[in-house]
Amino acid sequence: MSRSIAYTSSPLLATPTPVWRSKFIVAAMALAFAALVGRAVYIQVLGNDFFQKQGEVRYGRTLTLPASRGRILDRNGVVLATSIPAPSVWAIPEDVDRNPQNLKKLARLMGMSLADLYKKLEDEDKTFVWLKRQVDEPVWREIEALKIKGIYQRKEYKRHYPEGETAAHVVGFTNVEDRGQEGMELTFEKQLRGRDGSRRVIKDRMGRVVEDVGEQVAPLDGRDLQLSLDSKVQFFAYQILKEAVLAHKAKAGSIVVLDVQSGEVLALANYPSFTPGKRHSLSGEQLRNRALTDSFEPGSTMKPFVISLALDSGRVTPDTQVQTAPGRLTIGSATISDSHVHGLLSVTEVIQKSSNIGTAKIALQLPAREMWEMYSNVGFGQKPQLPFPGAVSGRLRPYKSWRPIEQATMSYGYGVSVSLMQLAHAYTVFGRDGDLVPLSLLKVTQPVTGTPVIKPQVARDMRHMLHLVTGPGGTAPKAQTMGYSVGGKTGTAHKQEGRGYAGKKYRGVFAGLAPIDAPRIAVAVMIDEPSNGQYFGGDVAAPVFSKTVQQTLRVLGVAPDMSVKPQVVTEAVEESF
Repeated sequence: MSRSIAYTSSPLLATPTPVWRSKFIVAAMALAFAALVGRAVYIQVLGNDFFQKQGEVRYGRTLTLPASRGRILDRNGVVLATSIPAPSVWAIPEDVDRNPQNLKKLARLMGMSLADLYKKLEDEDKTFVWLKRQVDEPVWREIEALKIKGIYQRKEYKRHYPEGETAAHVVGFTNVEDRGQEGMELTFEKQLRGRDGSRRVIKDRMGRVVEDVGEQVAPLDGRDLQLSLDSKVQFFAYQILKEAVLAHKAKAGSIVVLDVQSGEVLALANYPSFTPGKRHSLSGEQLRNRALTDSFEPGSTMKPFVISLALDSGRVTPDTQVQTAPGRLTIGSATISDSHVHGLLSVTEVIQKSSNIGTAKIALQLPAREMWEMYSNVGFGQKPQLPFPGAVSGRLRPYKSWRPIEQATMSYGYGVSVSLMQLAHAYTVFGRDGDLVPLSLLKVTQPVTGTPVIKPQVARDMRHMLHLVTGPGGTAPKAQTMGYSVGGKTGTAHKQEGRGYAGKKYRGVFAGLAPIDAPRIAVAVMIDEPSNGQYFGGDVAAPVFSKTVQQTLRVLGVAPDMSVKPQVVTEAVEESF
């Protein structure tokens, strides 16, 4: 009883509580509750869009839906380049199971060392790191079977090139992001690439898709590209060229095959080449598309254009006699010469024997302006109108600055430079009875119209002269082709070195047509620095022309115009250069 009285008599309990204090506490609780309600209303109603966006920033991801790159086809629909599925392996470093045995197997499957794999995974702050881009499907299946925590894959595509090194310089290649880097892959990037789609999703911290948000944009696949190339012609041309370069221990070589009637490029090959899908140790020598990007002095392959101009202007006829004795001609302080003393030659024989003196004497009868116009009209000194990166224009100086000796040397291919594509294109003038059609690396489906350059009869006369070049008494009997008549012109030129010419470095060239009476194709071949004892165009380039012509005309279904029997290949007349 006494304890109860003590409690109730406590001064603290006896002191009355102020009314304002209780009201303050109740008011504070009410305000806190109101604040919570207000905050909830703000988050759920007024500021909902903001917080939704913030959530998406943290967990939302926009997934790219890659478009399938368009295929590159040859003229007959054969696939030259296509895209195939190739999973790319990625990881969340902080989540990866570090079991040494599994990681060792993973590194082996991806073709890397264990140390390199650990290096990629060492930064555990990262939430994303590529381990290997574009692995083969079977490889990913083996990786997936390891069931390593934190390892994932993303669907991508990689480019596949069925023709390999054969058509590499034309087709080109893409990088790991599937963007064109060289050749047609680069030139027609916009058409081939298409447009990627997108998918907006929410992911959890494990990288798994929880739900889709927003609209999905479907990818738009790239369009196919059909080239003018014939894959069979391309294959044969490349193989024949490669064999010749290796046989003559040459530095390099190039070949171009054109359809005379349409201007289409049926084959364009260079050696050395490369495999588009394996580019780990490439050099500039392999990547260069020499037929388009390299210019050179073409030597005697230029002579037919000067002679054609003289014939077209009526200054000479095929039978006009030209005195080439004593085998040397002095112009100012310079002297030019022939390899042999030929004496009196007809204009036809000037081409057949490849006389520098005969050609120079005819050239000096022509106004420099007309000769310059002839070269320009067949495309020399101008960049070929081809949608190809790096094509060169060559060199053709303005005629007003020509000295007589320069006009003379340019008539047989010194002092002017061309690409092999330009040379092949120019020779189609003789095959089309005097007009020049545009070149095309894409398949042509409509008839084409050419620009007149010389009279039709002059073109026919020149074809006859070119045919004699490949026969007895000419400089290129090795250009003869079993079953088909051919014609063409050899060219052998010293290579420029510094301000002069290398004494023992040459380019052997041959350009010609077949069949000679009704040409279907023009073929130009260049062998750079042959070093196995032979270097004349008639010895190193003409045989490549012969084999290529035979294979190409058969593929095109052109009927033989000669009896199919071995032809008698006589000793070639040594070419002047």
